[in-house]
Amino acid sequence: MRKAFLAMLCVMLVFVPVAASGEWKPDKPVTCIVPWAAGGSTDQITRVCAGELEGALGQKIVIVNQPGASGSVGTKTVIDAERDGYTWASGAVADLGTYKVMGFLDTVLDDWHLYLSVANVIVISVHPDTPYKDFGSLLAAFREKPGEIPVATAGEVSGGRVGMESLRKYGDFEYKHVPYAGGNPAVVACVSGETPVVCQLACEQVDMLRAKRLRPLAVLDVSPLEVKDYGTIPPVTNWLSDFKSIPFYFGIFIPKGVPNEVVGTLDKLWTDVIGNSQVVKDYALDRGAVFDPAVGEEAKEKAFALTQTVAWLYYDLGRAKVSPEEVGIPRP
Repeated sequence: MRKAFLAMLCVMLVFVPVAASGEWKPDKPVTCIVPWAAGGSTDQITRVCAGELEGALGQKIVIVNQPGASGSVGTKTVIDAERDGYTWASGAVADLGTYKVMGFLDTVLDDWHLYLSVANVIVISVHPDTPYKDFGSLLAAFREKPGEIPVATAGEVSGGRVGMESLRKYGDFEYKHVPYAGGNPAVVACVSGETPVVCQLACEQVDMLRAKRLRPLAVLDVSPLEVKDYGTIPPVTNWLSDFKSIPFYFGIFIPKGVPNEVVGTLDKLWTDVIGNSQVVKDYALDRGAVFDPAVGEEAKEKAFALTQTVAWLYYDLGRAKVSPEEVGIPRP
């Protein structure tokens, strides 16, 4: 009888923690680092998703903007933090996947749990006082004045920068890169006339497009972009037929090494809460983005495909410090 009781007790001690390991109940606020300035694409969607998750977690998610070095400063803060699940990163997954290639941070996608929310597309726009009425006229100007026309983007490793380098590759021209500390500052620079051109995500430009403070010339995609309360933006393939679109996935990232119950809880909440969130769907529709939540292997596959494209684009253009092949990214 005593042996049977001891055996049963041992079984209980083994299985009780496993049963509880899928549930995480944080007992203090969670910090989510946005490694870009307030108001940009990462800041926007991170705040929306955080608001949706707070009720289910039962804790406040505090957003901290920490821009610098194309997002690597804020991301390093998360890498260096205690792996207890209370410090999250956020941003564009292509940035996270190419930090090591660009020589910014010693980290790769496999170091992270990925939670993707929306895919953003890039729009190239100009100040309304410029003479450029469509992308064809701007393309001609780029070619006539190589390296002279300033273009604002969110930084060296940003969606806008990748977009411009893609355009440069397919359009055979040079431009003057003017990096800012985030998408919103880059857009504001163009609106104020500090730069004549801005190349950034549609979600960062829509308010200024609706207010007619910017003139969109093309969406860097193969299909037109419909923007609520604005209209249609033509695809860049109307001028560069071979151009390949690049959907920029955004999300929240948690470094590996956190407790299993944190990952299990976030996996479930991302699927159940974010995956069915009308608030996130409405955000995507309003900001010219695509609602496309993913977690686990699905998120990893989407992230890796995008990272391959971006990493090799930088390498072929001589921007990378390390060959993508050396960090496990084969040429696509």
